[in-house]
Amino acid sequence: MADWSRPFDEPIQPLKGKKLVTLKHAAAYIMVLPKSKQQAPEWHAATEALLMAAEDRGPLMHAHAGMLLALHGAKPIPEYDSSKEKHWGRRKPKRDE
Repeated sequence: MADWSRPFDEPIQPLKGKKLVTLKHAAAYIMVLPKSKQQAPEWHAATEALLMAAEDRGPLMHAHAGMLLALHGAKPIPEYDSSKEKHWGRRKPKRDE
């Protein structure tokens, strides 16, 4: 059974609106977002973390961090592209160019 009344260690203050004190407040905040925003990867991750915390399958701290990252527009880290890496080896002498 989900316990949505669990409070965060520190309340979350969104840019607009009341402080998010419990998991229920955070879930309600997500539910009023536009569907396009709810589908964004950062909000999807925050929702998953809230569900896991409410069902006692994950730490409350992950839900808190997920909400903060989503609120502040954190984007997933792009994949590493080694082709853009600079080669820092020895230079070729002028005569070899």
